[in-house]
Amino acid sequence: MNLVIIDYGLCNLLSVHNALKFLGIEARISSDPADLKRADAAILPGVGAFEDGMKGLRQKGLVEPVRDFVKTGRPFLGICLGAQMLLERSFEFGEHQGLGLIPGEVSPLKNILPSDLRVPHIGWSGLHPAALPWEGTALEGLPKGVEMYFVHSFYLDPADQKHVLARAQYGPEDFCAVLAKDNVYGCQFHPEKSAAMGLKFLNNFVSLAKGSACRP
Repeated sequence: MNLVIIDYGLCNLLSVHNALKFLGIEARISSDPADLKRADAAILPGVGAFEDGMKGLRQKGLVEPVRDFVKTGRPFLGICLGAQMLLERSFEFGEHQGLGLIPGEVSPLKNILPSDLRVPHIGWSGLHPAALPWEGTALEGLPKGVEMYFVHSFYLDPADQKHVLARAQYGPEDFCAVLAKDNVYGCQFHPEKSAAMGLKFLNNFVSLAKGSACRP
């Protein structure tokens, strides 16, 4: 299987690549749109600011190739910042346009939390079902309440709750932790840093591309 990890100059490439390698899954790290066009599945990782992430995609000529890839129906996964860029816009240091693959926006986590609660949210939080069933998705087989590792100051805020696959709680509030729309997934947590259950999530995603699981 031809799996591409998209390199736009602002990602946790090696940790994602090493996690896949541990699972026995070969993946190519590439910033070449031609490699993306030939891929069976693609992962858009990310650590950093939204504006810088979108700037990196534009500079490498990857914005339209990513959109075209998604239109083909092949599995696509955004991780952390990569998940945020799936949405239409972010309000991190101003307003910035995203890929627009899923309707919605990225908002400051501090806006929904008590003032005494620390931001960024760093640590483990459990995943709980939302609008979509987990069967046949990248979360299939994971127990409800499974803990994943988060590092973020902004949260995914989709326009339609039908695109929310899982939610997680921080303090008294919960937030969207996993998005799903057709062949597109986005997870706010870092599966590559989330031990055995994070690896299972990645393995499930790869299974979608292999045709051994149904798309949501």
